[in-house]
Amino acid sequence: MHSPESRPAVAIVERIRLASGSRFSLYVLVCLHIVVCCLSLVQVANWQSYMLYDDIWFRPAIAAVAAFSTVSLLFIFARFSFGYFVGFSLFTMVLGFIWLLNFSRFKYDYRLAGLSAAASALAFLLPALLINRPLKQKHVLSPRALQYVLNSILALAIGTIVAASFYNFNLVSIRQIYDFRNELYFPAPIRYLTGIISTVLLPFAFACYLALNRRWWAVVPLVLMLLFYPITLSKFALFSTAWIVVVLILSRLFDPRAATILSTLLPMLLGVILVSVQLNNHTQLYFGLVNIRMMAAPSSAMDLYNDFFASHPLTWFCQVSFVKPLVSCPYQEQLSLVMEKTYQLGNINASLFATEGIASVGLYLAPLVALLCGLVIALGNRVSAGLPPAFVMVSGALLPQTFLNVPFTTALLTHGTVFLFLLWYVMPRTMFDPRIEPAAS
Repeated sequence: MHSPESRPAVAIVERIRLASGSRFSLYVLVCLHIVVCCLSLVQVANWQSYMLYDDIWFRPAIAAVAAFSTVSLLFIFARFSFGYFVGFSLFTMVLGFIWLLNFSRFKYDYRLAGLSAAASALAFLLPALLINRPLKQKHVLSPRALQYVLNSILALAIGTIVAASFYNFNLVSIRQIYDFRNELYFPAPIRYLTGIISTVLLPFAFACYLALNRRWWAVVPLVLMLLFYPITLSKFALFSTAWIVVVLILSRLFDPRAATILSTLLPMLLGVILVSVQLNNHTQLYFGLVNIRMMAAPSSAMDLYNDFFASHPLTWFCQVSFVKPLVSCPYQEQLSLVMEKTYQLGNINASLFATEGIASVGLYLAPLVALLCGLVIALGNRVSAGLPPAFVMVSGALLPQTFLNVPFTTALLTHGTVFLFLLWYVMPRTMFDPRIEPAAS
């Protein structure tokens, strides 16, 4: 129940949520997002030598982006789902690639690459956005069992942090992490646990504690997530806590579809404004982290993968760890290392469109692989159906960036997406009913 003093604020927030969920509002947000994305890539060209811009090709780039932008109509008419949340980031990535394609310094079949990327995006989004029928729950956690799960997550996180600290714990600035990153080594169990716990289990615990109205306990997963930074020396680990809080705020203020769009639009827009108004070390750091690393780099990776595999043999999925021992593979190292040695741009991790698509099966079959990946994401829609959109967004807050930057199989297994699907499936929906008091711990 809300106090009389808070009711006006609650009413205002509710009006904002309703207004932001209208089709007109979504249309405006999507259009603004597309414009800002292009403006950001123009500015990125001033900082990255391999992401180019030339006024001569401005009109063809606008025409290509406008044609692909018709796909964005799906986000205006579709209901919110996990696929909507992940799919919008992947749509943005392909949009960026189609823009960069017009200025690429590499030599490959641009027309075929652009058509394949657009078809892959559409093939992925159709099942990811439109298949959301609830999957019947055969097993549901009791309140006591849920509490046991949450306690186990915290205990496992603490144990993993302690164990991993014996292998590496360096509290250094973000500018110094690359001095130590190449020296990192963790045994496979710790490596897998680190990815699963930090990406899905702790955000899930945070979302659960908020749903149970145990706000002080909700702080614990956030603190534990921060402790993974000096262990992994990852920007992702450093900023994941702040990102989850941002997603939480957006999910409380806006319609979930508008919140999804804003979660990508606002950080990118802020970067564009900052480097346009005042250029200093802080604005450069923000622009480099958000507009270049988070937004532009995944799009650029598609450009690089297209160039490389236009003249090199395809992998036919031999890069997948559990497939490689079973088949002959032209690449003995991870694809990110192969690309780093070829282009000297650092370890180039990439999304499903580049790895399972371009690298594995080539441009003609890439849309088929994207369709299969979209069907897997649709399973996430089905197991999370019935959960509040805000809960889905917060517990899965780190997955859009994960799917942008690693292969699909890696996101599912190494980063624990399949475990989150399982937890969503067994979550008791009754705990979100405001008429039912949360069970005591």
